[in-house]
Parts: sequence; C-alpha cells; structure tokens
Amino acid sequence: MELVGRSMRHCNADALIEWGTACLRAHDVTDDDARLVARSLVQTSLWGIDSHGIARLPHYLNRLAHGSILARPAIVVSRSGPATAQVQGGQGLGIVVSYRANRLAMEIAAECGVGAVGVSDSSHCGAIGLYTREPARAGMIGIGFTHSDSIAAPFGGHVPFLGTNPISIAFPRAGGEPVCLDMATTSIPWNRVMNARREDAELPEGVALDEQGLDARDPHAARALRPLGGPSYGHKGYALALMIELLCGPLNGNPHGPHISPMYEKLELPRRLGAFFIVIDPARFPGGATLAATIEHMARELAEQPGQPRMPGDPELDAAVHRAAQGIPIEPGLWSEMSAWSERLRVPLPAARDTR
Repeated sequence: MELVGRSMRHCNADALIEWGTACLRAHDVTDDDARLVARSLVQTSLWGIDSHGIARLPHYLNRLAHGSILARPAIVVSRSGPATAQVQGGQGLGIVVSYRANRLAMEIAAECGVGAVGVSDSSHCGAIGLYTREPARAGMIGIGFTHSDSIAAPFGGHVPFLGTNPISIAFPRAGGEPVCLDMATTSIPWNRVMNARREDAELPEGVALDEQGLDARDPHAARALRPLGGPSYGHKGYALALMIELLCGPLNGNPHGPHISPMYEKLELPRRLGAFFIVIDPARFPGGATLAATIEHMARELAEQPGQPRMPGDPELDAAVHRAAQGIPIEPGLWSEMSAWSERLRVPLPAARDTR
C-alpha cells in the first residue's frame, strides 16, 4: 500500500537481480550463490508474492553482517539410505541450501522413484514453491515444507507457538508451467505483517491477534497470526502446521517453534531452520505417462465451468507477465532500506521510475 505523499517505484527484474547479486557479493557470497539468491527473490516478486520477494534481501544482508548467516558455509551432504539423504546447511543462506537439497531429491527420485531429503542448520529459504516447481518442470512431482520460529497461535490459544510452516506441491502440466500449490498454514505470512509495519498499512480483519488475543488490524499491535481457517475452522491449519513442524524440526534434529531464534531479533544467533523435500517420479505409477497431459485437460475442463476456476499457480504466472512488462513495484519503505544498503555497501541502486 502506498503512503500519501510518497511515490511507489517500479524496477526492471534484471536490474533488481544485478543489484541483489552485487549486495550479496559485497558480503563475500560467491558469484553463483549470490546470483541464485537474487534471481530467486526477484522471481518471487515477479509472481506477486512480495512477502517473500526482493523485500527479504535486506534481512539476509543484515544476518550476513551479524554473522548468523555464513557467506561460504560448509554444507555437508550424506546419503542415509537408497531413497533418503540429509543436507546439513552449515548456517548458510537458506535458498542456496534448499536448492542443493531439492536437486538431490530429484537425483534420488530418478534412481529410486522417490527421493526424500531433510535439511538441518539452515536459514530462511524464501518461497517454498521455488523448489517444488523445479522437479515439476522436469516431469516429476515436487513436495516441499519448511518451518520458522513462533509466529502463529495454536487453535484455541493466542500465544505464538508454531511458525507459518508453508507447504508446496507441484505437478507437471503439458505445454505450460507446473500446477503449484504454495501456501502458508496461517491466514497470511508474517512477512506481510512486517511489510505492513514498514509501510504503515492496516492488516485484513481476522488474520492476526494482539497480546490480549483480540483481532489486530494494526500491524504494530500484532503478536500472533491466526492458523488457516480462522476462529471457526483454524483447527485444520493448526494441525497441518504441527505436522509440518515435526517433519522440518524434530525429524531433522532442528529446534521447533519457541526454541528457534526469531527472524528479526537476536540477529547474531543462527536460526537452525529445517526443510523437507520429497520428489516422486510419476513414471513409476500407472498414470505417469499421461499425467502432464491429464492435468492440462483438467485445467481446460475447469476453465469451462461457471466462474472459470483456475489451477493453483496460474495467478502467479499472470502476475509475472504483467510485472515483467511494467516492472516490480517497490514500496517507499523498502526503497529506503535498499537505499541504505546501497550506500553502506557502495552498490549503485537499480534504475527505477516513480509512480504516484
């Protein structure tokens, strides 16, 4: 949301990638890793998922500066069985670690039909749909989970305990981009609260709670997110979040919820976040040979229904086309953060145009 008297800027995606890469390189991140992270964040912004897009780069830079994310981590990969493996992230950038784990799951799935790879000792990995789309583009099925520190209240309570704990599942689709579910198990992601605080914008009704357990529209008063389903049906989002927590935290030897270092506080402490990736080769199942074509047929059938329902992930594809042409919107508060980091790191700001 734009602030009165302050302009929204729009930046070309390539310019933002170059800026992000340069900022990460200034923190001694390798060229390949810096470009991977910058491209992933900008791609997320192109999809219209601003809560996990380029707006998160200042946070990564801040933790690199404090030493709780390591620019050149010692990532350790170990195969624990024919179809399983573990990636120890070495406190590295979560996007780098997660791509490593997801691609390993793809390799194992190609060998065994299914690959399951856990991640430990990592950091914020961005939008989990970044990873599941990759095997889907290769004709496989991608499933991904991650977790975070205490942000969401359990159903029936109002004190934060679990994270937003997203899930993503992506399937191949003939002649197009994958069908992709990418959702938090809370009504909104916490980064949307942070963006609202930065821009002094209100939160929607029924998505957050204040310290007394009352509905919070003021982002500065928000202390917890509601689980998906809200006050009446939040038991579903809460239970799903708990299962994802077990997959990403305890299963991988990582801390859970209240025992994870908070994202925006105690910046000197590593977060030790986990993730879990499963890749399935459809060719091992009866419908595998026609799966992608069947999914495209389903999409066409849905589009012919009243209201023209769309497949999960299609709105993001439309947003990407629009933003690639018009530029990625940069809110005033984010532009101020980018300007401060550019000055600090002596990296030129990306070219931008003002709109009011």
